[in-house]
Amino acid sequence: MPNHIYIKFLRLPLLARILLITLLFVVLFGILIHLLEPKTFPNILDGIWWAIITASTVGYGDYVPHSIAGRAAAIILILIGAGFVSSYFVTLSAVAVTRQNAFSEGKITYKESGHIIIIGWNERSRELIQKISNQDYPQPLVLIDETLKSIPIHSRYVHYIQGKPHLDETLKKANLLEADRVLITADQGNEEIQADMYSILTLLAIKGLSPQIPCIVEILTSEQVINANRAGADLVLQSNKLTSVYMLNSLRSANAGLIPEVFGQLQENRLLEISPESEHLNKSFIETSNALSNDKKILIGIKREKGILLNPPPDFVIKESDLLLAIK
Repeated sequence: MPNHIYIKFLRLPLLARILLITLLFVVLFGILIHLLEPKTFPNILDGIWWAIITASTVGYGDYVPHSIAGRAAAIILILIGAGFVSSYFVTLSAVAVTRQNAFSEGKITYKESGHIIIIGWNERSRELIQKISNQDYPQPLVLIDETLKSIPIHSRYVHYIQGKPHLDETLKKANLLEADRVLITADQGNEEIQADMYSILTLLAIKGLSPQIPCIVEILTSEQVINANRAGADLVLQSNKLTSVYMLNSLRSANAGLIPEVFGQLQENRLLEISPESEHLNKSFIETSNALSNDKKILIGIKREKGILLNPPPDFVIKESDLLLAIK
């Protein structure tokens, strides 16, 4: 039985072991000094209080042993107990610093739920993280990247995990099973085809662990879009295609700054996807548009199973399965 307790004691963290030994010394010397000088230390609690003050080298002087035996006990307590107290605080500080360094280096597992996982650190993910963090009620974010040595952005809403995103170990550290959704950004430091293959490999790893989690994947080449969909992507973002459209409209526009200004306005959470309410069902597009305008929303289109219809005919009928696309 004592051997079993000793083994359990050895399995405790170092900080807990030092604390238990320190408390044991304090209690033992508190009882000892009470037995040696019962008049000076009327009860055990007074003895324990003296032992704590003596071991921590504070020395209030409210209780002082007068006998030779009592002073000898005080000397032993100072020589031994003070060492354990100092070791406890030194270890506590070291643990705090070590944990802080581990957090900054992305080695701490994320244990909360309902977060967004963003894979890849680049200018796009940096701007996205900043915009989400600056919202009134930001959603927690977990950034996964294998190139960064420390967390690149300091925010209480951002947790960093260092590692390869296609490995199960890294995804589990990000608490993938309890995440809300995942965004995989393309590594534009590699060739486009290699970046897409790496993104699809990461997507396969994610869907293998959590098939139901929504995944948004950035794909650079049009040829790999079909492979991303086969791998289980819930939404594929063709960033190069979007950039090409952006450039083409800028070239054709009489006012070259018009398109950037429009996109800049839409960035500020103004583009909405709304489920139709009961009063919108079986109503025409123009009737629904008039109803939403009273709530300062402009209806621009309908999302149906077959795709998105921008500015449909005025008599277009709203169905229950539709989603309303509006600008706030």
